[in-house]
Amino acid sequence: MRSFKKEVLDFLEQNDFENNFKKIHKFEAKKLVNALFPFLYNTDKRIKDRTIMAMGEVVSKIAKDDLDFARTIMRRLMLSLTEESGGIGWGAPEAMGEIMARSEKLAEEYHKILISYTLGGGNELDFEDLQKDVIAGLKRLSQVHPELVKEVEHLLR
Repeated sequence: MRSFKKEVLDFLEQNDFENNFKKIHKFEAKKLVNALFPFLYNTDKRIKDRTIMAMGEVVSKIAKDDLDFARTIMRRLMLSLTEESGGIGWGAPEAMGEIMARSEKLAEEYHKILISYTLGGGNELDFEDLQKDVIAGLKRLSQVHPELVKEVEHLLR
């Protein structure tokens, strides 16, 4: 697995990442998702952003073939945002937004959960930086499905 993660990191670090992005499908999707999770916490914003983009692409593709597995990934992202996880969940709200922007089915099922993480949403996240990640995730979702985030559009301006 270590060599696979290194291969994934090399892919994320490519200078021409945007031009080669669709080559992400050369990796086995479910294995790739597991390898991508640690890169959501990367302190290099470029790597983190590319990981979020890759996660959205891969999970939306998985959702077409195995919706239950895609739901498991969404729940895993949600779990990373709970105190019980022992972590902080960096990148999880943005990844959720990217996945939902690329998968209408997952957007229909999970958009209210992402909204619930906003201040006043009933399931607020404690850290200001995580709140920014939630807003970023909702902004990404609003680019494709603005009707799903109407109730919080005032936060997205």
